[in-house]
Amino acid sequence: MAEAAEVSEGCRLPVLRRNQDNEDEWPLAEILSVKDISGRRLFYVHYIDFNKRLDEWVTPERLDLQRVQGPRKEAKTPTKNGLPGSRPDSPERDPKRKVEVVSPATPVPAATETSQASVFPQNGSARRAVAAQPGRKRKSACLGTDEDSQDSSDGAPSAPRMTGSLVSDRSHDDIVTRMKNIECIELGRHRLKPWYFSPYPQELTALPVLYLCEFCLKYGHSLRCLQRHLTKCDLRHPPGNEIYRKGTISFFEIDGRKNKSYSQNLCLLAKCFLDHKTLYYDTDPFLFYVMTEYDCKGFHIVGYFSKEKESTEDYNVACILTLPPYQRRGYGKLLIEFSYELSKVEGKTGTPEKPLSDLGLLSYRSYWSQTILEILMGLKAEGGERPQITINEISEITSIKKEDVISTLQYLNLINYYKGQYILTLSGDIVEGHERAMLKRVLRIDAKCLHFTPKDWSKRGKW
Repeated sequence: MAEAAEVSEGCRLPVLRRNQDNEDEWPLAEILSVKDISGRRLFYVHYIDFNKRLDEWVTPERLDLQRVQGPRKEAKTPTKNGLPGSRPDSPERDPKRKVEVVSPATPVPAATETSQASVFPQNGSARRAVAAQPGRKRKSACLGTDEDSQDSSDGAPSAPRMTGSLVSDRSHDDIVTRMKNIECIELGRHRLKPWYFSPYPQELTALPVLYLCEFCLKYGHSLRCLQRHLTKCDLRHPPGNEIYRKGTISFFEIDGRKNKSYSQNLCLLAKCFLDHKTLYYDTDPFLFYVMTEYDCKGFHIVGYFSKEKESTEDYNVACILTLPPYQRRGYGKLLIEFSYELSKVEGKTGTPEKPLSDLGLLSYRSYWSQTILEILMGLKAEGGERPQITINEISEITSIKKEDVISTLQYLNLINYYKGQYILTLSGDIVEGHERAMLKRVLRIDAKCLHFTPKDWSKRGKW
């Protein structure tokens, strides 16, 4: 049996933790760092196959010292790009090819009845997932996509059991960026516990609480510094133009070049809750759309997304985040819906920058599923024939890129091949589950409240 003093960085061993069901378990964990405080040794552990947001400092009593594995080098596993393969004449190869839509009231041919699968299985989670396409490596002022999964009954999988975000290889990271460095953030009336590393100035990382102005996002060393700042800060909303307001919800468009300080502070805050992309300080090529909730004290930040001013790959979102106090309340889908409303005004189809985080993928799958099912269920039959629609038509109506439309139809298992053509089969379970989910989705974007004029950034010099 090893002694605690012999356990070093890189070792792996079971560590005691309390799971979501309030039960003790002993998952395998890797020791990332060791420190001594007042003669007591502490270990910073990462639970293997669990999300990094669960990483923590533990005492020796929580280590299973009988099963210590020495440090080892992990081989990199090559990742595959693209969607799963398909027939040469499948919808993926011909987006203009019409597919018939079979509703529950329409008799389904016998050949398709056995192959159709409900998107709402009895266990509440989807049966099939399609791998997202990894995006190119690029310089980004923004971060990964990380969102809340607020509707577990709307056709997307329920929230994961806090497992790892299997979207990128983190083996190249140095040990510093793999560890949380901020203990707590006070933002307005909320205290937030960060999930991940964020490159705030090193002298701030030793503080028990980091204080942020909730309107300009400037950070301070103490509550007294924040109070002194608030007497001078005249902002009561994000800088930039308010382009949407309905009820208490507003969206502000912020130019990363004109409002560089705010944009950089926003990225620093967001990095505390987003993991899998690198933060850069060049915010000039980006626009930031900040969603706020209004009360008598001002416009309080709820979440935001950013996008490139010019994207060669049709990205309409580079980074998206709902702050933890506002998650699971429908704001995530509202942000996603707003990004597609902007794409509709621009006359483009869009897609989020890949790879998506675990929670981001859940939210986007859920939004795509609901939006596409809404279109399919609204189709009317003409002349006794089944309604028909092409992948391109769905893409044009929703502004969702056709690759995402195809992957969502595959994910929902709606496509069936019958007598040389593709049929989209909507079972009764799918329709009922979709209607239940839409009843819960109270927050929606009202296009009439959007005041947005797209700019041609290619003609504006260096932005």
